Amino acid sequence: MRKKLLALVLILILTTVPGCTQNGSDGEETGEETGEETGEETGEETGEETGEETGEETGEETGEETGEETGEETGEETGEETEEETEEEGYVLADYYPFLDNTVYTYQGDGNEYASFIMNIDAYKENRIQTRTNNGGTEMVRVIEVKNGKITRIFSRPECYYRENFLTKAAEEADVLLMEPLEKGTEWTTPDGYRRYISAVDVEVETPAGTFRAVEVTTESSGDINKDYYAPEVGLVKTIWESKEGYTVSSTLSSMTRNQPLVQHIRFFYPDNNVEKLYFVDRNISFDTNDITRIVLQEAFKELPSGKVARVLSDNVKINWLYLNKDGMVYVDFSEELVRDMNAGAGYESLILASITNTLGNYYGVERVYLTVAGKPYASGHIEMGRWDYFKVNTDNALPLQ
Repeated sequence: MRKKLLALVLILILTTVPGCTQNGSDGEETGEETGEETGEETGEETGEETGEETGEETGEETGEETGEETGEETGEETGEETEEETEEEGYVLADYYPFLDNTVYTYQGDGNEYASFIMNIDAYKENRIQTRTNNGGTEMVRVIEVKNGKITRIFSRPECYYRENFLTKAAEEADVLLMEPLEKGTEWTTPDGYRRYISAVDVEVETPAGTFRAVEVTTESSGDINKDYYAPEVGLVKTIWESKEGYTVSSTLSSMTRNQPLVQHIRFFYPDNNVEKLYFVDRNISFDTNDITRIVLQEAFKELPSGKVARVLSDNVKINWLYLNKDGMVYVDFSEELVRDMNAGAGYESLILASITNTLGNYYGVERVYLTVAGKPYASGHIEMGRWDYFKVNTDNALPLQ
């Protein structure tokens, strides 16, 4: 517990990393919209862009833009030679936090076992990007917004081992990482009241991934000093934290790997062919940037592993929405084909529902799953669930698939 807390504290100290050039916001559904945590803990919420009504209203996107892209050059001459060089190269604020598909940033650490970390890009849309950072002790999801001449961290979710889209969430914080004008002396105050400023521009930073010309951002906090280095078209290339006691922790970019999706290790449950037992198998599931989690899991369920297992979902079944709500319960809604195509006796039906419940509950790390069909409580010839009746995870009798 102490190690996990230490990892979480360190990952909070180290500033967020970027993604790449914005090239995927084309009006199509590019991320799983959830709408969870609206302050109500008793209603269904989806927020997913399904394009049609699937049941109860759940916080779907209204189609309004979440923010206008900024990052334009100010056009003002600063008199600084290094700033003039930056302008001549045509770099703007957004270049220092680029949005890239399927790019993995790897940082090598020094001074602490949790200073090394990797960062994936979960999703991005318009002027927001969602990153996932794993330092070996915990995973942190953050949403960064590039708007009004500022790069700002607006949302953080610690201990987030599941994949969910938070891009449309209301801002819960306003921690400015970098702001215009991109010149030495630009200064602002952090939410904690600390002084943060651009201390240098066009600084040469050597890393295992290469040598970069970067903007240096310094944060002074109660005697401690943190320096972050942002390079155009890459993002964060190095961060150094120096305590007032002289202790130093650093994280330095060691590689940037393209065309590499996020891979999660997910346990799936299946009935056996004889409809007597419940089996499980651990599978590596790949998520591309902007993939929709519910669709990826939906298709993964339909791909049966080798072995004597029976299907959980027919080819026609769709997951209309899927998210973890503020009440600590997973909400999942299926199309009517879940019941219509099941054609199962009471025993098989119970094992199908147990497979769904155990898989989703295990993935989100909770014990309760509220399962509906076309927006209504689950109902079949054998099982009738009332409103807000949920299924509970139970893996006691599940066996590993041989």
